[in-house]
Amino acid sequence: MAQPRPEGKKSVNYPPTCRLSTNFGKTCLPAPITRFILGARCPPRTHPQARGSLVNQRVLVTGGAGFIGSHTVDLLLGQGYHVRVMDSLQPRVHPHGWPRYLHPDAERLQGDVRCRDDWERALPGVDAVVHLAAYQDYMPDFSTFVNVNAAGAALLYELLVERRYPVRRVVLASSQSTYGEGKFRCPEHGIVYPACRPAEQLARGDWEVHCPDCGGPMEPLPLTEDRVNPHTAYGISKYAAELLSFNLGRKYDIPTVNMRYSIVQGPRNSFYNAYSGICRIFTLRLLHGKAPICYEDGQQLRDYVNVADVARANLLVLEHPEAVDRAFNVAGLTGTTVNEYAQLAARVLGVDLPPVLGGAYRFGDTRHTVSSWDALGQLGWRPSVPLAETIAQYAAWVREQPDVEDFYAESERRMRAANVLRQAAR
Repeated sequence: MAQPRPEGKKSVNYPPTCRLSTNFGKTCLPAPITRFILGARCPPRTHPQARGSLVNQRVLVTGGAGFIGSHTVDLLLGQGYHVRVMDSLQPRVHPHGWPRYLHPDAERLQGDVRCRDDWERALPGVDAVVHLAAYQDYMPDFSTFVNVNAAGAALLYELLVERRYPVRRVVLASSQSTYGEGKFRCPEHGIVYPACRPAEQLARGDWEVHCPDCGGPMEPLPLTEDRVNPHTAYGISKYAAELLSFNLGRKYDIPTVNMRYSIVQGPRNSFYNAYSGICRIFTLRLLHGKAPICYEDGQQLRDYVNVADVARANLLVLEHPEAVDRAFNVAGLTGTTVNEYAQLAARVLGVDLPPVLGGAYRFGDTRHTVSSWDALGQLGWRPSVPLAETIAQYAAWVREQPDVEDFYAESERRMRAANVLRQAAR
């Protein structure tokens, strides 16, 4: 039960409120991250630490109508949890409202993580929160990344502290993007965590990451959880949410875990936004008889993880006593180049269309990012679905959808208009 407020302590002090341009018409938090009165510390709460202690309890899944969220909802319900979903149904992801695939046993609330009113409808009676709601795109919507991803997480903890909601664990979606350009080894200077590749370098078609000291070539290394270096607004907003959640979680005794997802693939990946990724883009083009287009030279290394494996990882850290106060990579089996992915997708779909290399590139993309899943593996998790099977699952799901278009052209137009998608000199 909620503890009584200590005598003489003040509640959170809110600046004047503003309204978001949503259909909900609710009072929402202001654009700057709201302030915490750090003296108003809750009395310590006792949290069960045994594996499975939350089963049969209620879990709030924000972003639960989305790609990762809906698969996590399915798994939680299958394991005996009661699930409440809060999702804003952002039109660029859910243009038709609540998706048909969302499990009918999940309680549904339409709400925005920036809105205090929506959180106050969603949090009562909840034993744990899986906070997956996020804003992600390739567009330069810098303030939206921060307001949704960082301020949304801050507002969650603000209300947990102020209202004394007895939440036993919070699991948050972070991202591989917190690592920025990644981790490399220079033969002369050792381990290097480089800055993003300069605009002038990319404009001349020089794709590889060079040592900042000697300018020589470097070997990419697996990304481990001990060092981050974000350089995009999205990555920075995700790391800001990690800092907020970990520090507030420790201070106010709210057990917290952050999950740094690699590129997640599989059924239900939205067709509609530019961020939806390589599996969606290549599959839709191939099914429409068009060759996949590889940016840069197609030799970028990435790792890809199936959404079912991601849902299993979310459940594991929700229950495991050794997961608290840690960030985990949720990664694929191995690194794969973009060219290799395009060729594999064509084979899986039975289409003989080699990839096209035209010298286009997305400004801000990383060159080689492959995460290590060793830390999560120590808790008993490992990726289990091969990449070819993931592509086959997605293609089968796409074929079941009515009137599927190739949305690449519109995504490309939007990215070129925003100067995100650029052309290297030949």
